[in-house]
Order: sequence, then structure tokens, then C-alpha cells
Amino acid sequence: MLRSREDLRNLAIIAHVDHGKTTLVDGLLKLCGAFRENQTVEDRVMDSGDLERERGITIQSKSTAVDYEGVRVQLVDTPGHADFGGEVERVLGMVDAVLLLVDAVEGVMPQTRFVLRKALEHGLRPIVIVNKIDRSEERAHEVTDEVFDLLVELGANDEQLDFPLVYASAKLGQATAEYGAPMADLRPVLDAILEHAPAPLVDVDGSLQFQAVTLGYDAFVGRLVIGRVERGELVRSDQVVRVPELGRPESFRVTKLFGTSGIERVEIERARAGDIVILAGVDSIEIGDTICKPGAPEALPRIAIDPPTIKVNFSINTSAFAGREGKFVTSRQLAERLTREALSNVSIRIEDTHKQDTFVVAGRGELQIAVLVETMRREGYEFSVSRPEIILRDIDGKACEPVEDVLIDVPETTAGSVMEKLPVRKGRMISMQQHGDRIQLQFVVPSRGLFGYRNEFLTDTRGEGILYRSVRGYEPHAGDLDRRSVGGIVATETGQTTPHAIFKIQERATLFVPPGIAVYEGQVVGEARRPGDLNVNVCRAKKLDNMRASGKDESPIITPHRKLTIETAMEWIESDELLEVTPQNLRLRKRLLSGSQRKR
Repeated sequence: MLRSREDLRNLAIIAHVDHGKTTLVDGLLKLCGAFRENQTVEDRVMDSGDLERERGITIQSKSTAVDYEGVRVQLVDTPGHADFGGEVERVLGMVDAVLLLVDAVEGVMPQTRFVLRKALEHGLRPIVIVNKIDRSEERAHEVTDEVFDLLVELGANDEQLDFPLVYASAKLGQATAEYGAPMADLRPVLDAILEHAPAPLVDVDGSLQFQAVTLGYDAFVGRLVIGRVERGELVRSDQVVRVPELGRPESFRVTKLFGTSGIERVEIERARAGDIVILAGVDSIEIGDTICKPGAPEALPRIAIDPPTIKVNFSINTSAFAGREGKFVTSRQLAERLTREALSNVSIRIEDTHKQDTFVVAGRGELQIAVLVETMRREGYEFSVSRPEIILRDIDGKACEPVEDVLIDVPETTAGSVMEKLPVRKGRMISMQQHGDRIQLQFVVPSRGLFGYRNEFLTDTRGEGILYRSVRGYEPHAGDLDRRSVGGIVATETGQTTPHAIFKIQERATLFVPPGIAVYEGQVVGEARRPGDLNVNVCRAKKLDNMRASGKDESPIITPHRKLTIETAMEWIESDELLEVTPQNLRLRKRLLSGSQRKR
């Protein structure tokens, strides 16, 4: 029998990147006394990983819980970036409402649209928080209208359109339910949750059903399974069974059961229907599997995940410097690591290839692949990555490709170059709006048309442009695109780069390496100014003789080199090039290292 658990609320927080949702969670934790008075608390406590702190984005969804007026509020922090949409789709099945956080200045962004569409498909009602209301340029009323228009566009029902509003400054830890009213603390946010978020309607007395939504790992207790108890009661030390998608149910014992209190993981003895918990005791489990009582194995529907949009090849490093810097360098180690990633991240897929040393990894976007590459290199892996390729789908007999919504905010003086270059990349302009001396442009562009565009965009806008993108869907293939407009500077010798050689070439190229760095034949060490590759000996030393001349002893002035990141390198390379990744270095190289082989 279904009953409403009035002592519990489950919510997900969704927002665009940098709109302040992690800061808001910090404020709610402090308000509800999740930290001791003498406890040192870092900003953005929910961004626990090094990569999350460095990039300032949420990559993995995490749950926390606070107690307010006798009600336990379980909050799930979801990624704001569409590339990590697999995380979003899984956790929305665990909650009964969403907190939609919108910047009072920037308003609705493309990635807000992506996550909100998923929430509406799950039938969740949004509670809208207009954040950064303390800024002088805030436009809260216009932003509220934008949110309403977006909900109408996404097909929201009448209940979802009648959303409650809270105005807040997460940074100051203040909020109000009335625009313009004085703000004290964040209680209005929690009051709105208790009033408008529905309590979970669950069958507490039924037979156990628990679905694995996210997987983790702990060095002491092993595999961790995170999910929500959908029915019945889960008790520590109970014997239960895992119901996989294929195959027979597998029995195991729940060795540990954890809940959350603030940011801490706390051991609990039992969890009832509606609770979001973490259990340990099973090693072989996949996301979407159901855990039941041994006598009543009844599986829940599998979690539906949108398919990947791009793919890259991961292969072992075969360069002249292979095995010098990495701890894990063999194809077996690479295969094990990628398989482990696919188990815990359902939006990553590993496709089988006939080549033993090459693995096709499909994902949601360049950022998701780049985060995986960066994580693996920090773990000590050494490997090569190819240029991203789109994944075509057959829809009604037509070859269709992924397209993205692109929102661009640029100074008025540089808008012309953007409007000129994106149509060449098969983009079409949807809208143009002027805000003061800046112009906001909205395009729909094929995903492959954006490969390599971000660097060009920053150059064209002199670093003042802002570019947001999110996957829109699939459209018929738009035809062939032009290749990279410039060639590469390819090293012809193995050795150390010299100031003399770099000084001679820097007028005709932008270099990726400084003097005194070891390079090998076939390594791409710079970008030429014209189409076509340029083979250069960057290890050439200055000839010594016994004649003196004026100016001979002057030190050459070296222009600073361009530092590569994983994203910029993956965007830059062509199909005949690879990105070599080691724990210490990123190098670009030709697939065929020998100059004579490339000529043939």
C-alpha cells in the first residue's frame, strides 16, 4: 500500500555551469548545522575531486542530506554540463522535485535547457531560485519570464508552469520569497522545499526493491552502490539478490549500509522506501540492476540513457619515447581501465575492435572524453588519443548527425567574425539580441563543425567572447566540412630543441614547445601559418667557427610557446595525427613518424 512519507523530501539541484548551485548547497549545509563551529570548511565542499575544483564544475553527481524542522531533505547535486548528462538522467529517477537555479544576470542558458527537459520528462515540478540577486545588473523579472517561456517551449504541464519563486544570493547566504524584500538567511529556500516539493509516495511494507543508480569505490569496503530504496526496507547484514539485465539472479549479503549527514557518510542499520543510501557487499553489479529479497526477485525498468554522440580511439603509445614516463603502458592495462570506466559511467561505451592495441571509446562530448583522459593520466596511464569523430544515426532512412545549440556572447565589435565563420562550419543562426555593447547570438551547429573552433573563437573575439554549447538532437547530415586551414610543424630529428633553431622558425609558425625540450622524429611541434605541413629540424645547433662578427654573440629572443590542454589538442589534430598522453607531458605526433613513410 502506497503511503506518503511526510518526514522526507528528495530533490535534485539543476543549473547551468557557474550559476551557483554548489555554493547554494554550501549555504544550506551551514544553515542546518552540518559543520561544527570550529570546523574549517572549504568553499564548494560538494566539488570533492581535484578536477572539479580546478575546473570549477560538477562532474559527478553527489548526494547530501540536511534536517530542517523535523524533515530530512535529501539533495542531489547534478552536473550542469550536457557532456555529463548520463549522470543527470540517472539521478532524476531518485527524486520527486527539482530546484532550478538561474543566474539573475545571465538568465536561461542552453545547458539549463538540456537538464530541465530531462526533469520535465520525469514529471518533476521545478522550484525556481533566481540567484545572484545582489548584483547591480540583475534582471530578475526578465529572467523569470525567460524561465516561463522555456518551460512552455519544453512542453511543461500546468502544474509545472505554476512554479514557486525564491530570490537568493547564495554567495551571501541570503534569500527571500518576495522580490525587493529584505533578505536574512536561506530559510525561504528550505520553506519553499517543504511547502512545494511532494513527499515521496512509497510502499514501505512491500517486498524490497532497490535500484543501482551510481557506483563508487572505497579502499576499505570495496564496491559501493548508490541508489534509492523504491519499496520495502533494506537492512544491514540481510541476504539479498541482484537481478541483472541478462542471466540469473546473484545472491549476496549487505555488509555495510550508509546514509549521508551533511558531507559525511554515516553508517546506518536500516533504510526505508524513499531513502537514498549507499550499500556495500557486492562486487559484480551494473548500473540499473535491481536488488530484491531472495524469494521475490522483481526487476525495476532499466535506466534509459541517451546514446553517445562522438567517439575517439584510445591506443597504446608507440612513439620513440614510449614507456619512459607512464606507470601503466600495456594494452591489457588500458583495456582494464576503460572497462572499469564503462561500468561506473553508463554514458561511456567501449566498442570492440579487431585491433588488440586500439579501443574505440564513445561519449557525450569532447569535455567528457577530456576529463576521462586527464583522470587516466593522473593515475599513471600512458596512451594515444585520436581526433574525435561524430557517430551517425540512421533515422527514417536518412544518415543523421548530432547538432548542438550554441549560445555566444561577444562584444559588438567582434560579432562580425563569428557570424562569418560559423555558417562556413554549417551553422545556422537562430536569434540575435543586443545587451548594451554586447551581442548574444544563438546558432544550431553540427557537433563536428565545432571541433577546433574554440581557439579560433577566442582569437577572433580577443579573449572577450563567451561560448556555451549543449547537444540539441539529430538532424540530417549537413555535408562535408573544410579541413584545418593551417598545417603543422613536424620535427625531422630526435633530440633537444635549441634556441637557435626555434628563433629561425618562430616567424613562420606558432610553436608548441620551448627550447631545451626532448622531441622525436614525427612529433608535431608547432602550427604553421599556411596550409600544408612543414618538416623542420628544431634540434639544429648553431655552427661554431673561429671567426667573430658583430651581433654573433647576441642571445636570440624567443617568443613564448603555446601551451596545449587536452581539449585544445584534441580539437587541433587531424585524422593523420594523434595526441600522446603521459603523466608528465602532452605531445602531438603524426600517425606515421617516419617522413619517408608519410611521403609514400
